Amino acid sequence: MEHFFDEFRMNMKFYREKLGFSQSELAIQANSSNGMIGNIESGKAKPSFDNILKIAAALKIHPADLFLRNASTTVKNTKRILRSELIPQIEEFVEKRL
Repeated sequence: MEHFFDEFRMNMKFYREKLGFSQSELAIQANSSNGMIGNIESGKAKPSFDNILKIAAALKIHPADLFLRNASTTVKNTKRILRSELIPQIEEFVEKRL
């Protein structure tokens, strides 16, 4: 269980720094306290579900990305591949067989 929290903390910091946000700026954007953000990043506090959603919104990412970096991008890429490559192959198969 701690592994997920460690991933969350590292990803939160990664996306925060990627946007150029300080902990204070993230706290403002997530309607949280600076202390809470700092405590989450240092492992002293665990965020509530509502805080996870607020933090993700402030960082302009899908909440899943806080647990698995680029999770939403992976889903988008998978959908793109399915639409662009697999669906045409299925349609071709159906046309030939039926």
